[in-house]
Amino acid sequence: MIRWCSKPPNASGARYRAGLEGWLALLPELDAALRTGATVADVGCGRGYPSVLLAGMYPDARITGFDAHEPSIQLARERANAAGLAARVDFALSDAAGYPGTGYDLITFFDAFHDLGDPLGAAIHARDALADGGTLLLIEPYSAGSLAQNLAQNPAAAFGYAASTFLCTPNSLSQPVGLALGAMSGEQTLRGVLAQAGFTAVEKVAETPFNLVLAAQRRPSDQ
Repeated sequence: MIRWCSKPPNASGARYRAGLEGWLALLPELDAALRTGATVADVGCGRGYPSVLLAGMYPDARITGFDAHEPSIQLARERANAAGLAARVDFALSDAAGYPGTGYDLITFFDAFHDLGDPLGAAIHARDALADGGTLLLIEPYSAGSLAQNLAQNPAAAFGYAASTFLCTPNSLSQPVGLALGAMSGEQTLRGVLAQAGFTAVEKVAETPFNLVLAAQRRPSDQ
């Protein structure tokens, strides 16, 4: 079975490093919570780069990264130790719909959601694990939403479709459910999955030539 998440510290890491602080600044309530000690689950954390990056940005936040690939978890722990952040950043082996804990202020998926066999199940689990008012943050590859639009407007589309065909889609198909969203699923498809999961408040935070950022807030009325 293909592992469902990988976060290299090069191309993806550079994008997170350049964009994450600005994206979170567009969510002032979440930014304030992170500055005062929020709890975070980074789902599909891979080798831990985003988890460590978040911990460095927010010295009072506590972050647990979850991934189903044990060698990546081991490398993530080494990264946190090397950064001197092991006291606030932990990593555990778990799939995206079975990690422990509730009352999270923030649950993140960094370029991992579309790789899941069951993203709907993962979104439902995240909704249940969030505190009321907590935020689910999806960082996904940018897509205009259709093949024609992407090829006409998106200079990275050819690479995105190639990567999705040879890695992301087979990855999802190798797992239970196998929904196979693909890397180029786009905003409307992602919103549809979140709506099915019971999120009624979904906001597009930002888009770049490479990333789409969506935030879904858990409300007490969400079922």
